[in-house]
Amino acid sequence: MIELGTKIDEINTKVAHPHSSTCLAFGAVVTIALLCATLGVVVSNNADLDSVLGTIEGSDLATRSSTLFGNNPCEGAKPTDDAFNNFDCTTAVTNAVEQSGANVTRGYVGQINNTKTPPIMTSYFQAGLCPVNVHWHLGAEHFSAGEYDDKGTGPDDDYAIVDGRRLAAGGVRRGYQCRHYDATDAKFTTPYKWEHCVDMMVGQTYEVHWPHSSVGACGSPYQFQTPFYDGVFCGLGDGSLVKSGAVSTYDNVGVQAQVFTIVNDEDYYYPDLLRGAVLSTSTSDFWTDVAYYTGSTTGTSRDNDVCSAYSPITWQVDRKCHMISASSFDKMCADMKAQVDDMSDDLYAHGSRELVSNELASMQVYPPA
Repeated sequence: MIELGTKIDEINTKVAHPHSSTCLAFGAVVTIALLCATLGVVVSNNADLDSVLGTIEGSDLATRSSTLFGNNPCEGAKPTDDAFNNFDCTTAVTNAVEQSGANVTRGYVGQINNTKTPPIMTSYFQAGLCPVNVHWHLGAEHFSAGEYDDKGTGPDDDYAIVDGRRLAAGGVRRGYQCRHYDATDAKFTTPYKWEHCVDMMVGQTYEVHWPHSSVGACGSPYQFQTPFYDGVFCGLGDGSLVKSGAVSTYDNVGVQAQVFTIVNDEDYYYPDLLRGAVLSTSTSDFWTDVAYYTGSTTGTSRDNDVCSAYSPITWQVDRKCHMISASSFDKMCADMKAQVDDMSDDLYAHGSRELVSNELASMQVYPPA
């Protein structure tokens, strides 16, 4: 293993990403891209890559495994510059700063033209990004007609108490719900004994987000971070390279989003939610109808009056709602607690931002109708 912490200042100033002509033109593991930047070398072909690996093996970087866990290189990477503060949405309209979560129904068209900053249309892995966090929102922040929308239903949990604690719905805004819920079906109503997740409820809808980044601490013990901004900006320090335009966000930062209704039924168990969206199988329709667009970060500190400055970033959103077992979520929470960085602030559902208005949403949602 290689300690990233000692060299983080150099990474902050020299970091290269897979979409540039410097360092790794072949989309190899991003961790090596960070090391290339650290060593101040350029890779343009396989011979150069072999040379870089030889340089790493012969350097003092190759002998520092004993101190790897002594310093989190991503801690505090969230930008503190005022340029990243929330701002008035009238300015977002004027300057065409698209927002999320949006309507992802096929055929929907917003009003912000972002043809110059298109979303990543391949998988994030192919684009050189890795997942750096997982968290979820109460209800869906996006809107997909017929799947998670204003006709969806769920348990009446506004004042529910579990183990003496008020559920998250009592204190945070709930978004749209799916259409799976059936109060006469035991799998939607039988309580589950949660061991790791906090204030979760069977029958409820949750939208899960997996932020990805090309400059996360990919492949290291520090890959997963809370808050997710630390993971997203790990290799960019204070974010000044983003602010100056030297590094673009729409092709270096992306979020996977998938919406679930929780059921107490092990037939719907999926064991590895930590690392990304559930993909399709021969018997499921996971990730078979995905919307691609650019928007912003979400959360209840933003609405249609107060907008997020973290834009544009790519969103890839599963248009369908899926049932998933409570045990799948609890396994994910257990995995989160096992990470080197403290992810306890993401073990419960966050509030959902209200659906962004047409004037704040991207005109380009792929694939279209």
